[in-house]
Amino acid sequence: MVVYNTVLMYWFEWIALGALLICLSGLAYHMIRLIRLGVQDDYSARAGSPVAGVFYSFTGGMDPRHKESAYLNLPTYVSGVIFHIAVFVTIVLFFLFLTGVNPGQSASLILSVVAFSGAVTGAGMLIKRLRDPKLRYLSNADDFISLLLVIVFLILAGLTLLIPAAYPVFMLASSLLLLYMPLGKLRHAVYFFAARIHLGRFYGWRNVWPPRKV
Repeated sequence: MVVYNTVLMYWFEWIALGALLICLSGLAYHMIRLIRLGVQDDYSARAGSPVAGVFYSFTGGMDPRHKESAYLNLPTYVSGVIFHIAVFVTIVLFFLFLTGVNPGQSASLILSVVAFSGAVTGAGMLIKRLRDPKLRYLSNADDFISLLLVIVFLILAGLTLLIPAAYPVFMLASSLLLLYMPLGKLRHAVYFFAARIHLGRFYGWRNVWPPRKV
């Protein structure tokens, strides 16, 4: 539970704010670059609705039962879901801390469990990537750096909720993560949405998505 001054910003908060602005600028660059590339022309005869395809891409298309890579690796899929939920929650916490909002003791305990759960699942995915020969072969330094930065981010968030003295370290770790985000694979925070829109439009145009009931 953070109890820092809510009026004056500390030096480590200014660093975090600066890193946030740089991160947002970098992600905006990637987004503008995608927009400038435009939408690829499809010269096939339109058979379905691209809009319906995009909607399905973000709804039913995310169902693990419809994704071979997911239903054949359910433990990893569930770990990934827990990991990403914890990351989203911790990002919200970062903004709450930066604005001096105190989540309260009871909420802090619950949120710390979420953050630590994400760190544990993230560590599990990191170990799997190291131990599995195929995953290790497909991995590069960026994969490990990205995972480690997020795991540390989650651990320090959980500690900050329980031990206020960890707050400056959390803010510095957050700054490092934010600065790296536009440079490494963490920028998939932007490209994920672009990829799903592309898939939805592609298969919606061909009337493959959403799938027809038989």
